Amino acid sequence: MTDDDINIPAVLAEVQAVFAQYEDALVNNRVEVLDALFWNSPHTVRYGATENLVGYAQIQAFRAGRSPAGLARTLGRTVITTFGHDMATAMTEFQREGSSATGRQSQTWVRFADGRWRVVAAHVSLLAAPAPQGVAR
Repeated sequence: MTDDDINIPAVLAEVQAVFAQYEDALVNNRVEVLDALFWNSPHTVRYGATENLVGYAQIQAFRAGRSPAGLARTLGRTVITTFGHDMATAMTEFQREGSSATGRQSQTWVRFADGRWRVVAAHVSLLAAPAPQGVAR
């Protein structure tokens, strides 16, 4: 791989679009869209803030049982990087209304033979808000 293979403009635009589709589905609890954007495989992994899910079936069950309340969030410092024509990473920070914690999300996307991009691995974590100065944790 050479530097010319990183962030090919057309490929980057495709991943930015599918990432935006994912975000819209997430905050609007469009479970069927989220399910379609994950690779349907026992090898798919999603480590969440409170759960470790291995395999599409576990991820799908988690989504089906998740409350639709409180999903809105604001993204910041999103970095999407493509490698060649068929692999990408998407990293973003997020903030949920009413929370002082900063969330972090990472995704690995792969384009499969059918031409569709799918998340093959994802990780979500929260950073606790920093303690006010002078307050020990």
